[in-house]
Amino acid sequence: MQVVVRDNNVDQALRALKKKLQREGVYREMKLRRFFEKPSEKKARDQAAAVRRARKLERKRLERDGAFQNRR
Repeated sequence: MQVVVRDNNVDQALRALKKKLQREGVYREMKLRRFFEKPSEKKARDQAAAVRRARKLERKRLERDGAFQNRR
């Protein structure tokens, strides 16, 4: 990962680097790898995340579809 330093402005480049790292999920990955995680814990965490994603998608779908039904 690279960040260009312009006009010797290191603070701005550092801020841009942190933003890129945040977007890529590097901080989340570091937090997860700090301690050993049992495979069963990883599986449970992944399944819980999948459930959250599915519920969020369903809420968005219902919100979109429900808005059209209320207008009619």
